[in-house]
Amino acid sequence: MIRTEDNFLTTEENKFVLDYCLSAKFRYGSTDNPSTPPTGMVSDIFSESEMYKFFQSKVERYLNGLKIYWVSVNVFVPGEIPYFHTDCDQGVTFIYYPQRNWHMNDGGTTEFFVDNQIIGILPIENRLMYFDANIPHRATAFRDRYRFTVVLRCNKEGFRKDIYQ
Repeated sequence: MIRTEDNFLTTEENKFVLDYCLSAKFRYGSTDNPSTPPTGMVSDIFSESEMYKFFQSKVERYLNGLKIYWVSVNVFVPGEIPYFHTDCDQGVTFIYYPQRNWHMNDGGTTEFFVDNQIIGILPIENRLMYFDANIPHRATAFRDRYRFTVVLRCNKEGFRKDIYQ
């Protein structure tokens, strides 16, 4: 399952999220696969923060009993080539695209590897995408600017079970 919802937030809410992304403090990358090096930069959004509570309230209608176990802002620099990975054995990943002025030649899609094909979802401003967390996927970088996304990872346990076993 891969779904999108456009115009997910109001214009003011999208600006609030984009401003948050632009001012966040990032650490060098993360990896979802032990066989690949870290890529991108990450800013964790902790459960007591206003941004965490904001997104939790916005996606709660989609959770269907799932619990959020990690929220972050991810950023990729122009030309970076991230690796395919899965987020969890079971659960749902939400990706929100706050950036403005996307054009067809900019890049920045989220790619999925499904049935020996790569399917790309466009990073349209104010789009929420959600998908089964076990589908292999990766970000692609923008051609000439930083690519920001807010990512929420959810499952029944409320933690990433497969890394704690």
